[in-house]
Amino acid sequence: MKDFKNYYLIQASPEEVYLALTNPLTISLWTGAEAVMSTEPGSEFSLWDDSIVGKNIEFIENKKIVQQWYFGDQLEESMVTFLLHPDKNGTSLELRHTNIPDSDIKDMIDGWNLNYFGALQDFYED
Repeated sequence: MKDFKNYYLIQASPEEVYLALTNPLTISLWTGAEAVMSTEPGSEFSLWDDSIVGKNIEFIENKKIVQQWYFGDQLEESMVTFLLHPDKNGTSLELRHTNIPDSDIKDMIDGWNLNYFGALQDFYED
């Protein structure tokens, strides 16, 4: 199992970024795909037409999101934590993703950098 941690600068306020990560309508705008999302701890979510699925664990409005991501029959929980920090240029988002299957680590890092946060950065830079 591998862990991944990275920082992303998004040219939007923490409130806007939080909304973009938690509101299904806003998620659909920047991903171009249907999203199922709720800020209710224990609720399940789905992004990119079920390409990413999991369970919502914790929310601190405009500051923190914790999710469990599912990888098939994996026994160890793969946890994703988003920490939103105000920055003079918008939001510094700290990503921590733990227990990524070794076979998925390269695709997961590429997905975070290009598809997930690349799309979110593009959404706010336009």
